[in-house]
Amino acid sequence: MALELTDKNYVTTVENTDVALFIDFYSPHCGPCHEVMALLDILETYFGERACICTVDITRNPKLAQKYDIKSVPFCVSIGEDKMVKDYELGAASVERYISMIEKAIGEKGFFRRLFG
Repeated sequence: MALELTDKNYVTTVENTDVALFIDFYSPHCGPCHEVMALLDILETYFGERACICTVDITRNPKLAQKYDIKSVPFCVSIGEDKMVKDYELGAASVERYISMIEKAIGEKGFFRRLFG
């Protein structure tokens, strides 16, 4: 199950992790957000301990929504071990797209990137 980030635990969670983060900003009333949330278990299984899969309910955590300038959801972001944003996606996307985002944050190259650079 994805880790729920809040206005209160965000800083300590991000500072204390030594792996890449994938954060799904969502609203409970958003249909496409539920599509993305259905993929989070797949991402957790795929990456295991190599990445931390997180969610942020923007209706309950307005400071985080403001920090990332969230205007529309779903909005997903990948953050590397260096705490820098590596990639983002506005709107629902495929699990392959999210895997690519996390691989970028980890610094891994996917199958096609390994072949073709």
